[in-house]
Amino acid sequence: MRKEHRLIYLLSVAQRRVQRAAVTSSTEAVSPAQAGLLFVLGKQDGALMGEAGAALDLGPAGISGLVDRMAAAGLVERRADEKDARAWRLFLTAKGRKALVRAKEIAREMNVRLAQGFSDDEIDTVARWLTGIQSKFPRGDGE
Repeated sequence: MRKEHRLIYLLSVAQRRVQRAAVTSSTEAVSPAQAGLLFVLGKQDGALMGEAGAALDLGPAGISGLVDRMAAAGLVERRADEKDARAWRLFLTAKGRKALVRAKEIAREMNVRLAQGFSDDEIDTVARWLTGIQSKFPRGDGE
């Protein structure tokens, strides 16, 4: 008989605890969602809002709210696209670049902590499983 693992519950609890740990890891820490946008802009400063939202699996309202909060905190700024005045590009501020450095440190520390006690092969399996969730439950299901 196969053991029932309560994967939905375990995934939900794990996600909440990891997010809580990420936020409380330092006084200058940003939220996991904010760190995600910092990472996107760290690779592609000047990304369109829609591109950033897609990279973070956020719809228009979600990315707009995230950008509003981060702009108010002085981490990013919006600039109208030079070719399409209806489109907005996102850029890191000096404060945002500093927050990105710290977010990368926190992510590195947390990834080490998450992998403790597991072999590289086991972590590869966990990563494959978590990545597979995205194709099994594509964006838009139930939204």
